[in-house]
Amino acid sequence: MNKTIFTLLFGASITANAQLSPSITSWLQNLSGITGSHYVNNNPTPIQDATAANVQSVQYSTNWVYVASFGIPAYPTGPFLDGNPSIAQAQSGYFKFPLNPTQNTTTPTPTNGGNIGAFINGVALFDYRDGVSWRNSTQSLGGGPLGPPGDNVWNRDAVVAERVGFDCIKGHPAMGNYHHHQNPSAFNLDLVEISAICDIYAADGLYVIDSTQHSPLIGFAYDGFPIYGAYGFKNIDGSGGLSRMKSSYSLRNITVRTVYANGQDVTDGPMVGATYPLGYFREDYEYFAAQTGMQDYLDEHNGRFCVTPEYPQGTYAYFCTVDQNWNSAYPYVVGPTFYGVKTASKVQNITESVTTYVPNTAGVAHSEAVKVTVYPNPASDFVAVQIPAASQENWTITLYDVTGKSIQKTEIKQGSTIALMDLQTVYEGNYVLSLSNGKIVLNRTVNVRKD
Repeated sequence: MNKTIFTLLFGASITANAQLSPSITSWLQNLSGITGSHYVNNNPTPIQDATAANVQSVQYSTNWVYVASFGIPAYPTGPFLDGNPSIAQAQSGYFKFPLNPTQNTTTPTPTNGGNIGAFINGVALFDYRDGVSWRNSTQSLGGGPLGPPGDNVWNRDAVVAERVGFDCIKGHPAMGNYHHHQNPSAFNLDLVEISAICDIYAADGLYVIDSTQHSPLIGFAYDGFPIYGAYGFKNIDGSGGLSRMKSSYSLRNITVRTVYANGQDVTDGPMVGATYPLGYFREDYEYFAAQTGMQDYLDEHNGRFCVTPEYPQGTYAYFCTVDQNWNSAYPYVVGPTFYGVKTASKVQNITESVTTYVPNTAGVAHSEAVKVTVYPNPASDFVAVQIPAASQENWTITLYDVTGKSIQKTEIKQGSTIALMDLQTVYEGNYVLSLSNGKIVLNRTVNVRKD
């Protein structure tokens, strides 16, 4: 299936105060009452829910940022076909992040089970694990000697072991807490599709990978440092064009699981094979530090210090790592340790004086202020339309033929960044793609070819 991606890059900032940190201004605040939705098995029509989606408020003090969210995205969630009985449910409290993050110069803090950060739509970020190790769950792992619970020897990788339980956007709930362990873009927008769930239960996700653009800022880790998508500037100073950010972790060359990569002798795990392939456990990987000239390889925390569009003076940043097929690559987002001092978490109350951040909702006055990039063009079978993750607007997208007749119409809601248009029944020729947010209208020509 050919996939054409439209990426809309706004030249104007949405922030009311350009001096405020991106950790304050980058969140997708729900300004129009959008609610979440979910699929149930065998029903391709999502069910609308009552819980408000995205971020409800952003408040900050001298040292902290507090982000209120129910943990529900604007894109539909589910179904979870591995027997997970849970659905995405409202979560309480505030994500709390340091406003001025600092490097941890002592022993790195390991990431933990549960929340380790949040995406800009208020959805929780988890690390690689699913909470199961080889000896602490014979039921989940299908056999093996029963050992002390929580022994944390041969820890199962959630992205590999629980793939069948992920929805179209690669997320699932833990006791109602919907979260992503990995790059939050749809399976069917990867170069090689490894799950067919989007064929029936379509969803759009937080962003579309685009190798021609620096990936957007899509979240923050609990140490306060930003998280970006899969692509960044090749060189840390912002030069060298764009490159896919690469994990420095590789699968070990082993057939038995008896020792860790550092030589530590541990309780034996299962043989490497079809049931438990390499990559099924976190300890199947080993880290190799990047050599000179490998600036697009990340460090042991899955990040690097570099220039980004939001931080032109440079910042430490994590990246969502994917392989050459755009399938998720360990350690996925953050981990297995934090780069910074991790002092934040989720709190139920704010106990200090704070300022509420209100984003600029005035919109862009002139369409000339909006830069639109079409990539690639012509299109063929499908068109993906993407707006910036930082946009607070609802967008209506209409495809017109040369006579002005409306062929298709769809909508991108605030906090949901992608809409797909099926061109399989559209004849060859030129069409006009019209985008409107109620304040401005953008028209671009699209050439449809049937090769």
